[in-house]
Amino acid sequence: MEKTLLITGGAGFIGSHLVRLLVKKYPQYRLVNLDALTYAGNLENLRDIEYLPNYIFVKADITDATLLSELFEAYNFDGVIHLAAESHVDRSISSPTDFVMTNIVGTVNLLNAARQSWKNNPDGKRFYHVSTDEVYGSLGETGFFTETTPYDPRSPYSASKAASDHLVRAYWHTYHLPVVLSNCSNNYGPFQFPEKLIPLAIHNIQNSKPVPVYGDGQYTRDWLWVEDHALAIDLIFHKGRLGQTYNIGGNNEWKNIDLIHLLCRIMDKKLHRPEGTSAKLITFVKDRPGHDRRYAIDATKIRTQLGWQPSLQFEEGLEKTVDWYLANQDWLTHVTSGEYRQYYEKMYG
Repeated sequence: MEKTLLITGGAGFIGSHLVRLLVKKYPQYRLVNLDALTYAGNLENLRDIEYLPNYIFVKADITDATLLSELFEAYNFDGVIHLAAESHVDRSISSPTDFVMTNIVGTVNLLNAARQSWKNNPDGKRFYHVSTDEVYGSLGETGFFTETTPYDPRSPYSASKAASDHLVRAYWHTYHLPVVLSNCSNNYGPFQFPEKLIPLAIHNIQNSKPVPVYGDGQYTRDWLWVEDHALAIDLIFHKGRLGQTYNIGGNNEWKNIDLIHLLCRIMDKKLHRPEGTSAKLITFVKDRPGHDRRYAIDATKIRTQLGWQPSLQFEEGLEKTVDWYLANQDWLTHVTSGEYRQYYEKMYG
């Protein structure tokens, strides 16, 4: 094999799309997918590529420093793309320690393993840390996050990701570890765990259950088709400048309530219900503590330096997302029932 890459969190939502892209696009690469298979890690996301000869799955937790060192020694990785993270804000509010352990301690463990493995031969190596726009805090009605926006995290989740970003940069400056970073806006698309806004709303609308919307529904997010994010990661890993950060965004801002109304209209059409039926399910609920008002990404740097840009308009991508969830009821049933956890035992146990 030309290269051996470690992908952490490759059974999750974004990670599974990235693994699928890289395994198919680079048959000359060996891809090792490391995932702890916590609640959001689902090997059913990768059933279509699990038998390919250049793909290996390893069930492991990045908080286990000894195991990571053993993996680096066994595989002699040429690169790391680090996506493994606790990522749901609501969960971080109720259980912040889990986020500190995975997002901060786990990232340091990976950095240490890479540094030790590459200390005598760093040429051609690369540690890519995938992060979030939430580290920048909250915007007012105008303006955009750039790569130089000061950090201002507001939740345990975003604070833990901010800490991991700082540590990656510290290893670049202190140890000259070859790193790149990216901070991305909200992703949507197939295989997203149904605690997130869009798949949760699709599932609830289909089953005529209330669709919860926080506060006044005016919270604004920049949405990006998940496969476009995977393509951006591919570009940054191969062509991004070492030590640099790239913001990835869809230039696609939507207020939560407007997004949900659009989704309701699409669902009414797909389910052959009278227009307005799904909108009656919208239910405003108590606001989330520390809720950031608006995120918006300026993706000029990745467009001008690497030639990346989003491929889909939001309405088209949202319709494709709805089509996928409606066509993959078995996947959704397994996820909501917890049966997806049995797939690992069936395949690897």
